[in-house]
Order: sequence, then structure tokens, then C-alpha cells
Amino acid sequence: MKNSVLLGAMTVAGLAAGAAGAATLDDVKARGTLNCGVTTGLTGFAAPDANGVWEGFDVGVCRAVAAAVLGDPMAVEFVPTTGQTRFTALASGEIDMLARNTTWTFSRDVDLKFTFVGVNYYDGQGFMVPRDLGVSSAKDLDGATVCIQTGTTTELNLADYFRTNNISYEPVPIETNAEAQQQYLAGACDVYTTDASGLAATRATFENPGDHVLLPEIVSKEPLGPLVRHGDDEWGDVVRWTLNALITAEELNVSSANIEELSAGTNNPEINRLLGTEGELGAMLGLEADWAKAAIMAGGNYGELFEKNIGENTPIGLARGLNAQWTDGGLIYSPPFR
Repeated sequence: MKNSVLLGAMTVAGLAAGAAGAATLDDVKARGTLNCGVTTGLTGFAAPDANGVWEGFDVGVCRAVAAAVLGDPMAVEFVPTTGQTRFTALASGEIDMLARNTTWTFSRDVDLKFTFVGVNYYDGQGFMVPRDLGVSSAKDLDGATVCIQTGTTTELNLADYFRTNNISYEPVPIETNAEAQQQYLAGACDVYTTDASGLAATRATFENPGDHVLLPEIVSKEPLGPLVRHGDDEWGDVVRWTLNALITAEELNVSSANIEELSAGTNNPEINRLLGTEGELGAMLGLEADWAKAAIMAGGNYGELFEKNIGENTPIGLARGLNAQWTDGGLIYSPPFR
């Protein structure tokens, strides 16, 4: 078993090293589309609408990158990936970037050879149970059957938590959120565990969301963010600073509503540099001067993306919490544009 895991890691790392030899930025420009890996479907984060158009918080990051590089937020080919297939898809070059509620960990960075360009959602693993199960704490789950996605940090966190608290469980392996939802609602498992944001998003799709409870325990740190291949530094800079542009825009009160007015020039040098009316930041990235403006216009700044897709006024109803700007006591923070 250890050998198979080691060989799998070596295979992904080898693919990543080979694929990174190509200049992804040049490839995306030549192709005219961005190939972005996303989840197979998680409401609010990445899912196709009734017309087959992908939308969501993670989708917004993909569209912002496409707008920055290609000037067109719709020039994206979305590639659905599971917890098992996502890393191979990125390492092999099938996708240019992965924006799929993926946790930044030591082994994924160092061993699998991926570069996480930032964090777009600070999360933690939680538990959802039917209300009529009568459970109020994860510590009451001794002997429970638990639906859990394979190939995720959730598997290890679950094992650690139950072992630490000296309680037992029976895993019910699933591959996708849709499968987890089906199995959970059918009663094949007592508990569904994944990132708390994912549980909230899943519960929002239920016919009777109030019949299900999110338990209070958060048992892990899950910094989620987009990633690229190691060694693809020029492309990594583009994705990293596009995310930072969305974050900085919110901090500086640059929004989809006022961006055109601000693009005429302001007395704030950082806004001017962000929007390309001063400095040469675009040229440093190999992009047009207004690359960040295009990224922000694609779906709004970070706060606009959050509120539209997963915020408190959506069915998912997530508060900003840790994902508030640093100026509001949260962890969302961008290095300066200078």
C-alpha cells in the first residue's frame, strides 16, 4: 500500500515537472481559451446553471484570470474534476489551473509539486447530520457511518479526529459531492463530512434544509485556493496577482459599479497602478495595462464575488468570518500593488 501511494505521488510529480516545461501563459494566449479545473458540481462554488453556463465563487476566479489574460471572461473551458482526478489533470497539462476548493498542504506543495498561488477561502472541516438523529456534537458520533470523499484531506482529518477522541466510525467512500448527497439523503450514512462551506452549499440544495444540522465542531484548517504546476512561475504570477487584484479592489473600494469612473484616474496611486493608469505592472506580467481592470469587471471584486455566490443573502448563507478583509478582522489580505 505504501509503495502504491509513493508511486502515485511520484507519477503526479513527474507529470508536473514535465508539463511545467511549457510556458502556460503563451499556451493560453495561443489557444484563446483558459482550461480551468473545477469541482464536478458544488452550488455556490462551481456548478453549471440550467443553460449549462458555469457559475460560482471558484468559477469567478477562473473567469477573472481569463479576462486578465484574454480580455474575455467567457473564454474558459471548465473541466470537472473529482478529488481523485484533479491533481493528475493539472500535472498532465489537461488544465492550466485548478480552482476546486482544494486545501493547501505541505505534501501537495512539496511532494506533488504544485504551487498554491493564494487562499480565496479559509475553511475547516465540519459534520452534517439529520436533525432527527438527535446529535448535537461530533463527539456523539461513536459507531456512525460517515460519507466521505476519497482523495481528500477530509479522509485523514476524520481518522485523526475520531482516533483522538477514542470513538469509532464506518467510512462510506464516495467520489463526488453529488454522490455524497444521494447516499446521505438515502440513509446510506448517518453523517456527511467535508469542508463546512461545502456542507452549507450542499444543504442549501435539499428540499428541506431545516431537517439537517451542521454540528458545531470544526476539526481542521482548510485554506482553499487556486493552484498551478511547480516551475511555471510566469503563469503562477498571473494567477496569483489576478486573485490579489480582486482582493485589493475590495480593500480599496474599487467595484464593478465605480471602476469605469476610477479608471479615468484618481489621487490614490495604488488604485491607479491597479487599474493600469500608472506604472508598468501589466507589462511586468506580459499582459495589457488594464489586465486587473478586466479581471475585476469579469465578476466584481472579492467581496462582490463572495456576496453574489455564497454570502449571507444567498441560500448558502455564509458569513464573511475569517474571509473578511484584514481591515475588518479577517484573514483576507493582499501584498501591495507597487
